[in-house]
Amino acid sequence: MKFLTTLSFVLFFSTFCFGQSQLPNVTLKDLQGKSVNVSDYNQSSNPVIISFWATWCAPCIKELKTFSKHYKQWQNEFGTELIAVSTDDAKTKNRVKSQVKGAGWQYTVLIDDNHELKRALNVANIPYTLILHKGKVVYVHSGYTPGIESEIYKKLQSLSK
Repeated sequence: MKFLTTLSFVLFFSTFCFGQSQLPNVTLKDLQGKSVNVSDYNQSSNPVIISFWATWCAPCIKELKTFSKHYKQWQNEFGTELIAVSTDDAKTKNRVKSQVKGAGWQYTVLIDDNHELKRALNVANIPYTLILHKGKVVYVHSGYTPGIESEIYKKLQSLSK
């Protein structure tokens, strides 16, 4: 009985975390107002890191600053693309551009002000990071943990083998 309970939990957790095997057909705007369909990233043969964040979320900002320090290395070694998806709503989305510019982030930023992508992927809390590889979600992490960049590097390294 204990085995069945454990198995049920593992299956539930796996389904919850990896319930979406690909990115859904959702269109968001980038900082220049250009429409981007996130399902297009399913076609990438290189790893795509997607990080959900908001301007008011201090752990999110810490995580993205950490990612920024390692992004060039991830690009050079693995061809990684980083997409920062802002979940700021209509009241705070005007702060996104200045936050990105002030931090000097050199990656794509998309605005999910209606939380359509966030809902489609069942993202409950931010920061929330996932790695997509060859159209499949292969890594999910919720919350900020110091040292996450090492965990992501190891995952990227394992995907390149």
